[in-house]
Amino acid sequence: MNELTTDLKSLHEATLNNLKNSKANNTLRAYKSDFKDFEAFCANHGLNSLPTEPKIVSLYLTQLSKNSKISTLRRRLVSISIVHKLKGHYLDTKHPIIVENLMGIRRVKGSIQRGKKPLLINHLKLIINVIDEQKVDEIKKLRDKSIILIGFGGGFRRTELINIDHEDLEFVPEGLKISIKRSKTDQFGEGMIKGLPYFTNEIYCPVMNLKKWLEVSQIKSGAIFRRFSKGLSLTDKRLTDQSVVLLIKEYLNLAGIENKNFAGHSLRSGFATVAAESGADERSIMAMTGHKTTQMVRRYIKEANIFKNNALNKVKI
Repeated sequence: MNELTTDLKSLHEATLNNLKNSKANNTLRAYKSDFKDFEAFCANHGLNSLPTEPKIVSLYLTQLSKNSKISTLRRRLVSISIVHKLKGHYLDTKHPIIVENLMGIRRVKGSIQRGKKPLLINHLKLIINVIDEQKVDEIKKLRDKSIILIGFGGGFRRTELINIDHEDLEFVPEGLKISIKRSKTDQFGEGMIKGLPYFTNEIYCPVMNLKKWLEVSQIKSGAIFRRFSKGLSLTDKRLTDQSVVLLIKEYLNLAGIENKNFAGHSLRSGFATVAAESGADERSIMAMTGHKTTQMVRRYIKEANIFKNNALNKVKI
């Protein structure tokens, strides 16, 4: 009997571990952060947060809708549901009081999602030019240019970008192959390979700039995008994803471009938008960005073609 109890305890611990590992760490942190906000709402109104009931969740979504986007409401709902499941509680997120309330909120607010601005070719060139104009050591210029050009050229998420290791790179006659070990939509670590060809113009070529960066930095293994200490001494510490955002905003500002609506995602959306403008099809764009569904890619294509296929172009005045 004791042996059976021990086996069950072991199985229970292994099951809990599997549940934790079913989601990426960043995803779990996001769930916890979202749920904390729901907990605070419940505490302020004397309501139960765990377990809770559909009516309380609906009230929370109504409160949240005053200052948040529809996408935020949906994400919070998912987080509340997941935390309940992990804690062994059932929550009916399909209850009419939740579903109908969300539909009503959507009608009132509208559902157009205004994401961060894409970094387009004109922005990209201005940023690279302004980096070259800075009175700093060449090593910092090369690092910053490589981050931005590789991020744009590969349609990278910022977390994917800063997690590239030297071992993930393979220079070939056509350009550069980069192995992505894991990404947001690849929770099981199947991986993918992105291919970046050489550009005709070396100044803006991701592959050539990365080659120069690796030569100057003498990085032979580990993280390729690293922090500098005081005095511009290169450390072995990997850059954070927030560093990518700060770099983009800094150089946009120096280039005289309003940087408020740009972020790390602007590199990825910029690639997709520019590729769509240039006539690339859905599959080609998705093969680079790693999108699993066509919904977001079609949005980029639609926005890229808003003037190209505009009916007003046929009107002669």
